[in-house]
Amino acid sequence: MRNLVERIKALLLTPRTEWPVIGRERTTAGDLFVNYAAILAAIPEVAHLIGQSFVGEDRAPFLSGLLRAVISYAVSLAAVYVVAGIIDLLAPRFGAKKNFPNALKLSVYSYTPLWLAGIFLIVPGLNFLLVLGFYGFYLLWVGLPLLMQVPNSDGEALRYTAVVAACALVPLLVLAIV
Repeated sequence: MRNLVERIKALLLTPRTEWPVIGRERTTAGDLFVNYAAILAAIPEVAHLIGQSFVGEDRAPFLSGLLRAVISYAVSLAAVYVVAGIIDLLAPRFGAKKNFPNALKLSVYSYTPLWLAGIFLIVPGLNFLLVLGFYGFYLLWVGLPLLMQVPNSDGEALRYTAVVAACALVPLLVLAIV
């Protein structure tokens, strides 16, 4: 758990120095999902379940909220994998090198701010604070040149980030509807 907190802190506060560290790590997809994504992706779902079932005046039934939380949790983990595939698939179009393990790292770690901001779902009136999750786009923009070897052009990395972000918003919209 200490490593998880240290990684989150370093990624959020000093992403330009943390991405090279992440790039050198030899982690498997299983490690990323079990030791990082699975834990953080649960934050918004548990917070939303508590917020909808136990906080406020308009309480939803617990079992229907639990079902929604399980489905949303599965979709959010699948979305991370799909976004990694998109990052890897688009790499040659932006002069980058295909590298799925690094694309998966980018995807997983770029979702960190959104997952952390999900804690605000515990109080129904604070849902607007999910906007803090947009910091993930900055993390992606900083990490793309390093992990996917985008040519030294901020413009190219920015375009790459914008296309990936647009594709990443689709699963988020699906989650919002559910």
